[in-house]
Amino acid sequence: MSASLAELQTAAEAGSVEHAFALANALVAEQRMEEAQGWHRRAAEAGHVGAQIEYARMRLYGIGGPTEPRDAIAWFQRAEQAGHPAASDFLMQIALGGVALPRDGRINERLQRAVQADFPPALLTAAVHFGRKPHPEDQALCMQLLERAAARGDAIAAALLAERLAHGEGCEAQPDVAADLWTQIEANGFARLPTFTLPPLGATAPPRQLALEDALLPPPARALCERPRVAVIDRLLSADECRLLIASARPHLKHSKTIDPATGQALKIEIRTSSDTSVDPLLETSALRMVQLRMAAAAGIDLPHAERLTVLRYAPGEEYRPHRDYAPPGAIERDRPLAGNRLRTICVYLNAVAAGGATEFPVPGLRVDPVPGRAVIFDNLHPDGRPDPDSLHAGTPVEAGEKWLATLWIRQGRYRPW
Repeated sequence: MSASLAELQTAAEAGSVEHAFALANALVAEQRMEEAQGWHRRAAEAGHVGAQIEYARMRLYGIGGPTEPRDAIAWFQRAEQAGHPAASDFLMQIALGGVALPRDGRINERLQRAVQADFPPALLTAAVHFGRKPHPEDQALCMQLLERAAARGDAIAAALLAERLAHGEGCEAQPDVAADLWTQIEANGFARLPTFTLPPLGATAPPRQLALEDALLPPPARALCERPRVAVIDRLLSADECRLLIASARPHLKHSKTIDPATGQALKIEIRTSSDTSVDPLLETSALRMVQLRMAAAAGIDLPHAERLTVLRYAPGEEYRPHRDYAPPGAIERDRPLAGNRLRTICVYLNAVAAGGATEFPVPGLRVDPVPGRAVIFDNLHPDGRPDPDSLHAGTPVEAGEKWLATLWIRQGRYRPW
């Protein structure tokens, strides 16, 4: 043990709560997660609110021990009672799944509490929510919330704000102000977002009212084919939501892989030439979780059945040749076998593609062109659960520009613990 760790442990064992918390964080940095969890627990029991949050996170995600959502909830609730806005945000995220906590009006109350405390992730979530609504008061509120989050260092909020200023979304277009803001954002290593714009999508709630349950009421799908079942929903996601997914995914992109049907192993093969990333639960925010809830609801299956959200980028010439999304037996056995196979897929295009990049279904002869916010929903299995080979589909080559796509694979049974 290093001298600094030894000094922290000596002070922590002598009863210093702050040193116990610092020791736990130092052990996390050294990947000694089981020891770290124990010290976070000691500091949490002594009333350290930061330790209560960190211990709850470890219990929620299964770091340093098994996943225990209900234990995590109890500690988040203690931190919430002490006034920590992150606790309210985490409890809201858990409740969005509707498994470990009910999906009820407390979701809106908790987001409101975190917003009032100027907690940047909550400000961003609320901004994206109000940005979907066309009323001028909601659009103005979206801009105000993005400004507050950006002022507190949230780079994604700053990027969304810059794009709104550039395109005149919720305000008069201010391209010079947007350019200056992007110069500041890029100076911190944050890449520009694809350029496109969409009008607000509409909502049922009155102006300035938080109503996250709107995500459960998607627009009606338009059927394109019954065998295999393929449908589309135009403008499922807003411009803000599309930009949020791109901005969140870009730093984590890696070359895409596919599942070997014989072994169930993920391999790099040339039928798939994109880059992608799956949203790590540890990096998931309430804004990202809200988008996934909306996508799952549009697919007609609840969020806990969904695998991790995957965001893909196709550069010019890249494609995904004809393939099927249902998993081979080996892959199912390696990844939550009780959840069953991939029953349904929902993909959402996230940007305007200059040329190419359509999704094709060769068997029925369907082609869906990429339009920002447009969702494509299709079944991978027959109603009796057998794989449907007619679900064969392909992402055609991007001819110019780039293509961003978000995909949620939805299993037959519950995949997520919360």
